[in-house]
Amino acid sequence: MLYFTKYAEQKFDILNKHKIYFTREQIEDAVACPEKNGKKSKLLTAQKENVKVIYKKDGDILKIITFYPIK
Repeated sequence: MLYFTKYAEQKFDILNKHKIYFTREQIEDAVACPEKNGKKSKLLTAQKENVKVIYKKDGDILKIITFYPIK
């Protein structure tokens, strides 16, 4: 199960103000089928196409902390 933190939900609006648009489906897809996985401190990262997602795994729940565009 995927859970978006309050900040992750706000991140959509933050990026929209800068004319960068992502959908929830794109973020969920990046975590489900990443092109590249990694670790950042105690958090996990997933990268797909032009987005990088920082998330945390708590049992069966994947908590999306934040995400941002990459080149």
